[in-house]
Amino acid sequence: MFKRVVVGVSGGVDSAVTAYMLKQKGFDVRGAFMKNWDLIDESGYCSGEQDWLDAQKLCRQLRIPLEETNFVKDYWLEVFGSFLKDYEKGVTPNPDILCNRHIKFNLFYKYAREKMGADAIATGHYARTNFGPFLEQYDDRAPIRLLAGVDDIKDQTFFLSQISADALRRTMFPIGAMTKAQVKRYAADVGLEAFARKKESMGICFVGKRSFQDFIGEYIETKPGDFVDFDTGKVVGMHKGLHHWTVGQKAKIGGCLQPYFVFQKDVDRNVIFVVSGTDHPLLVTDMVYVENPVWINKPERLSDGVLRCLFRFQHTKPLVHCSLIESSEDGSRMFVKLDEPLRAITPGQYAVFYKDEECFGSARIVKPGPSIVYCQR
Repeated sequence: MFKRVVVGVSGGVDSAVTAYMLKQKGFDVRGAFMKNWDLIDESGYCSGEQDWLDAQKLCRQLRIPLEETNFVKDYWLEVFGSFLKDYEKGVTPNPDILCNRHIKFNLFYKYAREKMGADAIATGHYARTNFGPFLEQYDDRAPIRLLAGVDDIKDQTFFLSQISADALRRTMFPIGAMTKAQVKRYAADVGLEAFARKKESMGICFVGKRSFQDFIGEYIETKPGDFVDFDTGKVVGMHKGLHHWTVGQKAKIGGCLQPYFVFQKDVDRNVIFVVSGTDHPLLVTDMVYVENPVWINKPERLSDGVLRCLFRFQHTKPLVHCSLIESSEDGSRMFVKLDEPLRAITPGQYAVFYKDEECFGSARIVKPGPSIVYCQR
């Protein structure tokens, strides 16, 4: 059923091993390199050109055809444009989740299927599905389930939590059952040691080697305003723009007995409210309001309409048990009650929902609920 597979080749070891394993399985493998960022004005900050050269080297070595797909305009509109608008509104976005949703598992998936004749696509993500790493257990009558990769540290289901079930049904994750260390050893064993030695790219590609503060300052106008102590109402310092700060971040304010941390941002007044001490009670809450959920596999709810599952809003943090309740008739808004309070839940990020090893999907965080201290005021 699945003969031609188009691999998203990035120039790194994960996609290199993915392509090699597919070739060994006898698939008609084609490579595609996604160009998502225009480097003309970037003065070499992004490693995209070197990645393109490495992708060409890999495909020559494996003797598979390769083409470059250009999604620069789409990336600007769907990912980077949204990224800037969010920062201007005082919220903190997640461009990796947006890129997977709009580019890799939407536009690229459609391009591979419609223009390259793919029966399926494959990527080097550390994730799994119930259909198997090579779709060997595919069942057109069964729902698709997104499962965590076996490498707890590298698991990428958090970043895949907004993709469509339709694309996931025809996606292979050949290395999802491997750890990063196993992938690198495998690459060295099969003659791909150059890719195993390549330094792994970290962070947001379009930021590159610059500090994030310098980068974001190039696109959003600096508008100084006040740091205000939320408890006392007093001005305690000046900031250089709301977009430079996120909830829970340590504020650079001199002459304080304890360091201040960002609590809230008031866009209309251009004020950042801060609280004293990293463990200040106002930074902690057990309630979260979310909207516009994307369900890969929508779970069944209990008889009282409550869904019990696991929650995280940062991919490196432990999962927390929660109760999920729909607060609108169409299911577009939900309320999350956490079993344990968490610090610095950030508007614009995503609440990602799990049960056991399955990732159900995610919803965008509108705002954290008030802390117990705030409710008592």
